[in-house]
Amino acid sequence: MEQPTSSTAQQLYFNLFGPVHAFLHKPCDCLSWSKLCSLDRAPLSACLHTRTGIAWNAAAGSSDNTLVWELHTAQFPVTAEETLAENSKEGVAGQALFSRSTVAGDVCHHCLFAPARSFEIPGQPAHHGNHCIWKQDCKTGEGAAEEGGSSDESVPRIPAWLGCAADGHLVGDRDDSNLYISMKLKAAAEIGINANHIRLPETATEDEVLQRIVAVNENPAVHGLIVQLPLDSINPMNTEKVTNAVAPEKDVDGLTSINAGKLSRGDLGDCFIPCTPNGCMELISQTGVSVMGKNAVVIGRSKIVGAPMHDLLLWNHATVTTCHSKTLDLAEQVGRADILVVGAGRAEMVKGEWVKEGAVVIDCGINHIPDSSKASGKRVVGDVHYPSAIERAGYITPVPGGVGPMTVAMLMKNTVESAKRFLQKYTPGKWNIEYTKKNPLEPQPSDAEISCSCQSKPIGQLAREVGLFSEEVEPYGRSRAKIRLDALKRMEKQPDGKYVVVTGITSTPLGEGKCTTTLGLAQALGAHLNINTFACVQEPSPGSFFGARGHGFILITGIAVGGGYSQIIPLEEVSLQPLGQHELISAASRVVMDTIKAHAYYESKLSEKALFDLLVPLKKGQRSVSPAQLNRLKKLGIEKSDPLTRTEIRRFVQLDIDPDTATDSGSLENEIMAILSLSSSEEEMQQRLAKIVVATNKSGDPVTTEDLDVSGPLAMLLKDALKPVLMQTVEGTPVFLHTSPLADIAQGSPSILADKLALKMVGSGGFVVTESGHGADIGLEKFFNIKCRYSGLRPDVVVIVATVRSLKMHGGAPPVQAGLPLPKEYSQENLKQLERGCCHLKRQVENAQAFGLPVIVAVNKFSGDTEAELELVCGQARQAGAFDAVQCTNWSEGGAGALALAEAVQRAAKLPGQFSFLYDTQIPAADKLRTVAQKMYGAKDIELSPKSKEKLALYTKQGFGNLPVCIAKTHLSLSNDPMLKGVPTNFMLPITDIKANVGAGFLCCLTESTNTEMDDPMWPCFHGNNLYSDSK
Repeated sequence: MEQPTSSTAQQLYFNLFGPVHAFLHKPCDCLSWSKLCSLDRAPLSACLHTRTGIAWNAAAGSSDNTLVWELHTAQFPVTAEETLAENSKEGVAGQALFSRSTVAGDVCHHCLFAPARSFEIPGQPAHHGNHCIWKQDCKTGEGAAEEGGSSDESVPRIPAWLGCAADGHLVGDRDDSNLYISMKLKAAAEIGINANHIRLPETATEDEVLQRIVAVNENPAVHGLIVQLPLDSINPMNTEKVTNAVAPEKDVDGLTSINAGKLSRGDLGDCFIPCTPNGCMELISQTGVSVMGKNAVVIGRSKIVGAPMHDLLLWNHATVTTCHSKTLDLAEQVGRADILVVGAGRAEMVKGEWVKEGAVVIDCGINHIPDSSKASGKRVVGDVHYPSAIERAGYITPVPGGVGPMTVAMLMKNTVESAKRFLQKYTPGKWNIEYTKKNPLEPQPSDAEISCSCQSKPIGQLAREVGLFSEEVEPYGRSRAKIRLDALKRMEKQPDGKYVVVTGITSTPLGEGKCTTTLGLAQALGAHLNINTFACVQEPSPGSFFGARGHGFILITGIAVGGGYSQIIPLEEVSLQPLGQHELISAASRVVMDTIKAHAYYESKLSEKALFDLLVPLKKGQRSVSPAQLNRLKKLGIEKSDPLTRTEIRRFVQLDIDPDTATDSGSLENEIMAILSLSSSEEEMQQRLAKIVVATNKSGDPVTTEDLDVSGPLAMLLKDALKPVLMQTVEGTPVFLHTSPLADIAQGSPSILADKLALKMVGSGGFVVTESGHGADIGLEKFFNIKCRYSGLRPDVVVIVATVRSLKMHGGAPPVQAGLPLPKEYSQENLKQLERGCCHLKRQVENAQAFGLPVIVAVNKFSGDTEAELELVCGQARQAGAFDAVQCTNWSEGGAGALALAEAVQRAAKLPGQFSFLYDTQIPAADKLRTVAQKMYGAKDIELSPKSKEKLALYTKQGFGNLPVCIAKTHLSLSNDPMLKGVPTNFMLPITDIKANVGAGFLCCLTESTNTEMDDPMWPCFHGNNLYSDSK
């Protein structure tokens, strides 16, 4: 071979790799680190959010960062200028790649190749031709340290701000597998890759292994995954199935069938190449020998080395012959090879005399043969007889120390490449979600027809798009899923998005489209403005009615699920096929009521000792005392559980319930629903359930579910009901449906858990649009003073939904009854009547502003509204102090009809918030009631009945006086009389009764309502609508 020149050796000073984006060798004209950092590089990505596990920074003075690899330790420090400067101060010495060979011919301790010839660089020790990798001490300018001279600490390291994440799975505890993994972990740690070793016991099943792989596949913070083979389990394992379970984009080992198939057909830029063949190609390229047109022979046909090596050489334009141990003319085939790659797994099967003069020989074999001179009695050799082959080969890799380090190096390279590919697709804080923008039809179809015309995404796909892992999703059919609370724990450190609450004015019995506007706004922000957006609405209540409401006849079950092109789909699933939450609540209520009856019965029939044995049975000679019973003993001042004195036993078992104070099943169900809605965790739910007051004893003390020892079973029964339900809108915007507490006797809004989880999922740049029940006077007040007080969340914007129709009603138009035709006054333009009704809008805007937040009025446009009417309402809203007022047509146009609203919400969300509660909970309960009645309803004062005064005194004595208040009154008027429209004044608000919902955390105060409209029956909507046929 031609004698290499000094400049050629200098050219290869730049280690085996160049820029991270291409890993290509580039010339370097002198042996110095300073020249290395001045090389022209292609730019990298500028910045990535650190939560993803990898971050890129641009180095000052160079256009990117370069990874320099040292194959003996698989280190590749980033040569950012800051790192180079630091290393220049400390001095960076070279390190031997491996010891000098004990067989014929010395192996260069600066490169991977044994020399065929050597040459000298003036002033430097002897080194080998253009196959030598020579490192110079950048501090002294002298040659690299001699064999064993420098330690790993002298090698530059990757800065802390660059990091890729990789996971390795090991099943069992094989020593060889542990050794291989420890080498990879060490290499990853030295270069700044965050590598984790996931150990599974040898008892792990195939399903358990697959579940762990899927979890890593879905974790965006992990960029590479390897499965260490063999799978050392006592259970049957399908290795092919396990290997192929790794996501192809994270298969940094390159062993999945998808990556192998892409390699086989030449898609080299769209796959991961197995590490050993990739390393072999890199070694060949470093020799300077062109692969193009050469005769290449690959001995071996394994999936890991032989087969992919054949494909790589073929697609690099070599003429490739694959041989194996059964090839008859093996020596003849080897003799024709310009490039020989051997991976047959047979010790020294290829003889030196077979090798073509000057050939490049890559030996991938690792074999052990007897050697009495070694302490172990054996030594490691390759598949090529090294002592004889080195005499003929132009280049040859030694064993050990040749291909092995390259394999680890290529694994690191693939991991970085995987992270880079992730960067190209990933935008920090942005979902990779597909929306479906609908083209509205005219005339507009029914809600059922619209729902059936929309093909919802599989719920698993939607969950992945919004960042949920498979293990956090419990599918309930194709279109719904419950979300495990583990997702919230995983995201607890992520910043929250913007929080928007949608409320309304006092509506007609038909409803004014508050839920429809909530969903339309979410669609506008998400599908049309490309902002991460979640909608949160209440779960429909079962067993209600088919009613006519809103723009036309739509299906209603307790609470609307939107309408038109702003609804949740599939309509029949969300409305008619409940997920079991209400059934669980009913079951829980029955458990409590039955326990009360059973306890009262056996308390009267059994002796105290016999009842104690029933409550605290003996198990293996010891009393089995539950946590709830221990708490009851502490509440009684008894600090022990066994043995108890007769007096202590009597106090423990005798609840002495006053039957006249016992709760009823309906009230109990309502409080349990409120508890689910107001709990932020399973632990909080259990604590709240334990505080439910079910009765008062004859001494005036509260009796709780914990006293009944039933709070634990309740928590187990309701655990599944605490999970929010994920669905989607017509346009593919994600929605959480969760809980449906009534808006009169409870807070009437979606759960805290749904809102909290959604806020974490959308991220700091996203929006969560939630709703409050009824008008701003009722639902919004309870949303702030009860829900926000317990959640700790603070909304950024309030949206009030108004309609021309409802404002005409408040201006004196005839009453509206659902199911009957609207009076003609509602279809005729009457600006004076409408302006009179706008006094109600002004009052509701003031109610919302009382909490210190910007208010936007969304005027939900109906087909009969005129432009003059709409402009009048918007103008009146602005005069009332609203941040903005916009028209919305999201019922007929979907998200496109709420774009103006979405843009107004974006602007308002940028304003600094001055949120404040309406009252301090420490003031007397009567003062809290008075504050709400006067500031929200416009009442002159409250009027407490004798019963309510007695209850208030009792609850204050029991320690419940500092709870927030929840006033139950009609939603059809600001007053307690549903027939009074507009802005009633100078009225007294009568409080007839008070119930302590201690578990939910508020006092429910009932008012005296002369209820006429609310008792009118609603005409069912199923007449003339074949819902079954429409839904098919």
